[in-house]
Amino acid sequence: MEVEKNYKKTQLACYLGFVTQAICANFVPLLFITFHNTYNISFGKLAAISTVFFVTQLVVDFLCAGIVDKLGYRVCVIAAEITSGLGLAGLAVLPDLLSVPFWGILVCVFIYAVGSGLTEVLVSPIVEACPFENKDTMMSLLHSFYCWGWVGVVLCSTAFFTVFGIEKWRIMALIWSVIPLYNIFNFATCPIEPLVEDGKSMTMPQLLKTKAFWIFIILMICAGSSEIAMGQWASAYAESALHVSKTVGDLAGPCGFAVCMGISRLLYGKFGEKVDLTIFMMASGVMCLMCYLVAGLANIPWVGLIGCALCGFSVGIMWPGSISISSQILPTGGTAMFALLALAGDFGGAMGPAIIGSISEKAANNLQAGVLAGIGFPIILVISVFYIRNKYR
Repeated sequence: MEVEKNYKKTQLACYLGFVTQAICANFVPLLFITFHNTYNISFGKLAAISTVFFVTQLVVDFLCAGIVDKLGYRVCVIAAEITSGLGLAGLAVLPDLLSVPFWGILVCVFIYAVGSGLTEVLVSPIVEACPFENKDTMMSLLHSFYCWGWVGVVLCSTAFFTVFGIEKWRIMALIWSVIPLYNIFNFATCPIEPLVEDGKSMTMPQLLKTKAFWIFIILMICAGSSEIAMGQWASAYAESALHVSKTVGDLAGPCGFAVCMGISRLLYGKFGEKVDLTIFMMASGVMCLMCYLVAGLANIPWVGLIGCALCGFSVGIMWPGSISISSQILPTGGTAMFALLALAGDFGGAMGPAIIGSISEKAANNLQAGVLAGIGFPIILVISVFYIRNKYR
């Protein structure tokens, strides 16, 4: 008698996988001003931390397109949790062991970025392959756990720093490393199904020759840039541009951004079957444009913080929505498609923060000037979704 597979355990492992990714992506940005003051790292170099993180993910995404199907999803996703845990734990010791702390930080970022990149490529298709109904709403719900992980990172880290002091950030890094190390067991024992039957997936050359695929690539670049550019700089933006305390800045900046993004994904996960995804994404793009304008032009701190937070709601559907649309239009895209879409999103994630950091530095470390430069991302996204809606839907 065949034992019924427990896909709820697969869900839990994938949810914690995205929580781990949220820790990897958002813990260090909370420390940007601390690194600036403690290690005398410039805003330009701080931007390089985010760039290294997302460029590393980008390279991993590209490599995954060719190796995941050969090694298997389980082996690769367990490797993701191991490298994520080791990279986070390394932050506690490596920067102070090296003569140049900046290089120690970058090494740790590189290590956990490998895990984060693997997680990004693997978790979505693992859930997509499970026998769930309403895959697009399930995908949005899955990605909401990235947001709740982000909220948890900000709230728990802020509470820890308030009680024990920001100088104890190394201990917090060790605490966060426990989650991916624990999740190794979940991925080792949960059921994982193949995404597409053997021999039926599109190859990378086939994808690259498909016009629709390139539209999805543009869409993912814009989604990654729109989301990550504001998200990565939210804490530093609140502290340096709006002149609020670190506690207020973290709670109202990145935490507000993450809560609003999570609410957006949760709402679509619950009611998405009643909403046209392309219409929702275009409306979100317009809202994102308005939020970047508010954050970039506001002279009143609370107005800027509202713009920053609501930007989270506007970008919430962009990444999972882009994946869902791609899966619907190219259902045999397989691992290669998910890997290349993640690569495109990470390219946007590397480009967006770098543009904001670079422009801010050229504008005498004025982060509002850098944030204002981000308006181009949602504009291109809206145009891309409009084209997809009229051409392929």
